[in-house]
Amino acid sequence: MPEFYGIHHVALTVSNLDVSRPWYSELFASQPVVDEMEDAGTFHHVVWGFENGTVFGIHEHTSPSSKEPFDERRPGLDHVGFTLQHRDELKRWEDRLNELGIAHGGIIEASYGAGLSFRDPDNNALEFFVLGPAS
Repeated sequence: MPEFYGIHHVALTVSNLDVSRPWYSELFASQPVVDEMEDAGTFHHVVWGFENGTVFGIHEHTSPSSKEPFDERRPGLDHVGFTLQHRDELKRWEDRLNELGIAHGGIIEASYGAGLSFRDPDNNALEFFVLGPAS
């Protein structure tokens, strides 16, 4: 069986880049590395690249099939989880979300790790997550 080495990128569909682009730029405290119409002209993509190799993008399609907000209970994507290395990073992200006025569910501990869930302007579910039991 061929091997793969992790997930290279995630791209979420958004309804309005003028709303989502600055929201994600604030969240990541960085500007996108790509912000252009895709070659075939069917969507505009905005992409952030990170030193750890992760690539995260948002797309606005020229002919969306729906205006309904994201709902993880429909088949398809449930949420995007961003990896953290240590639990103290969760607290720093919780503080950052509070600074930005982004509603979240607080840090939730589970037997397998801890997470901090929140949503983007299109209701896409996002989470900062650290794997492993609490010390």
